Formats: sequence, structure tokens, C-alpha cells
Amino acid sequence: MKFLRRCLLLIVLAALAVGGAAVWWLQAPLALAADSVEVSIEPGTSPREVANLWSQAGVRSNAFLLYEWFRWSGQARKIRAGSYQIGQGTTPRALLDKMVRGDEVLANVRLIDGWTFRQFRAELARAPDLKQTTAGMSEAELMAAIGAPGLPPEGRFFPDTYAFSKGASDLVVLKRAHRTMQRQLAAAWEERASGTPLKSMDEALVLASIVEKETGVASERGLVAGVFVNRLKIGMPLQTDPTVIYGLGPSFDGNLRKRDLQTDGPYNSYLRAGLPPTPIAMPGKAALLAAVRPDPTKALYFVAKGNGTSQFSDNLADHNRAVNQYQR
Repeated sequence: MKFLRRCLLLIVLAALAVGGAAVWWLQAPLALAADSVEVSIEPGTSPREVANLWSQAGVRSNAFLLYEWFRWSGQARKIRAGSYQIGQGTTPRALLDKMVRGDEVLANVRLIDGWTFRQFRAELARAPDLKQTTAGMSEAELMAAIGAPGLPPEGRFFPDTYAFSKGASDLVVLKRAHRTMQRQLAAAWEERASGTPLKSMDEALVLASIVEKETGVASERGLVAGVFVNRLKIGMPLQTDPTVIYGLGPSFDGNLRKRDLQTDGPYNSYLRAGLPPTPIAMPGKAALLAAVRPDPTKALYFVAKGNGTSQFSDNLADHNRAVNQYQR
């Protein structure tokens, strides 16, 4: 009987020792190979594979122990995909909590108002934390991949700063930027002024892209839009250089020549009345709103003063005088 009691006591003590060691391990900082360790977890990664990833990345703890902790906690299946970073002092408990919360380390990419789609793609390609999955795609293939087949890409992505999980696909950013533009455009269209000559949201997007490229200072955006709306109402050509430049494409060398203005094409707004067939850039929210609700004005012309602002004129005679004053 005494022997049995001693055996039971030893078992209890051993269990307590193991339990105490486990509690100590869970609360002790993990040893790291560097000041910080980062891991990207793809969707569908198993808890065992997650433990291996941390061990391979520089967590100097047995991957089996990590996995057993994930499993024993009952939260192994709650680990979220994403990019995670831990630093010195992180405990096994804190590591699991971070992954269950989805407390990711994020990178971001900034897309600028007035950029073309070509500039947009180039910026995504330069983002070091994005997985490049669209580099070999044509524009048509890319638009199909984001769920917008048949649409031209120009102007269809909203310029903003987009945060993403490190290692995410560039398609993630493209889809978000496209959805954001759809929402912003629809919201602006709801605010359109009565009597606008614009017949659809697509036409509003095209005009907004022109306003974006033509505006020197933000305070004049509504007046610039007003000039173009006035021209559309009377069937006057928009006569705006940015559309011609866009039509020239990569061949444009920074110098717009007289022959360029005299060469017919779908984007030559000097020779063709109405809007060009597609947007010419990515307009921001302010340009979208200006296109559908421009400032009231009788002006039909404007010319750059050379200081970022413009001189607006109601008639050709006044405009020619302004051109002589500020341009010639």
C-alpha cells in the first residue's frame, strides 16, 4: 500500500512538474535569431505548417512544441492567414494570440490622383511587399481577372493609399482600387446637378479624368469643370491638351507640337467634339464631384498664368487677350 501511495505521489509530482514547465514555457519569451522575425501564412496553411514556418524563419523553439501548443490551446483552427511579425520578448501565448486576432504587419502602396493606368501598374510592380501575379497579363486579361471583363482599365481604379498584408497578390490591391472607384463614382453620380450634359457615370468618369489633368490648383477645379460642361452643352470641342497627349501614348516626348493638334484621332479634342472614348487618368474624389457638380460659370476658356492658376474668360476676345498676356 505504501509503495502504491508513493507511486501515485510521484505521478502527481511529475504531472505538476510538467504542468509547471508548460506554464513557464508559455510565459517565457521565445528565443529569436534576429531582433524581429516575420512570417507570411497563406490561406489553407495547416497549424503544423504554421509552426514549421516560424521555426524556419528564426524562432529558436522546437516546431513540435509550437504545434502542440497551438493544438492544445483549442485555437489552432482560428489562426488567420496573413503576414505577421514578432520581436524580442514575444511569448508563445502572445504569438498565438497575434495570429488568432489577425494582428498583421501591413505594407502600403500609394496611387496618385491623375496617374494613368500604366503609371499605376508600374508603381505596383515596384512595391517590394506585393506578390507580382499580373506582370505578364495584358490589360484585357487583367480586367477579366478582377471581375471586370471587357472594360478598358484607364480611370477604373481609385487613387488612394492601400494597406495590404505583406506577400499579398497585386490582384488584391487592383480589386480593392477598382471596387473603391465604383463606389466613389456611384456616390458622385448621385450628387449630379440637374441639367448636366453627362448621360452616364462612364461619361462622368471621362470628364473627371480631364478635369484632374487640367487643374492647376484645387480651388479652381470646379471652374475648370464648369468650362468643359459649358462647351459640351453647346457642342464646342473641349480643346484640351491632356487628351491629345494621352492619345500620343509612349511616343509623347514632353513637347506637344502643332502637328499633334492637327492629327486626327479619337483623343484629339481639338478636332472632335464631345468626350474622348475613355478616361485619360485616374481621377480623385474631388475631380469626380467637380465633373458632376461644377461651379456655376459662363466661362468657355481658360489659360494658365504660369503660377499654377488660370485666367477664365467668357468669350474668345477676352481669352485671346489673356493668352497674349500670360503665354506670349
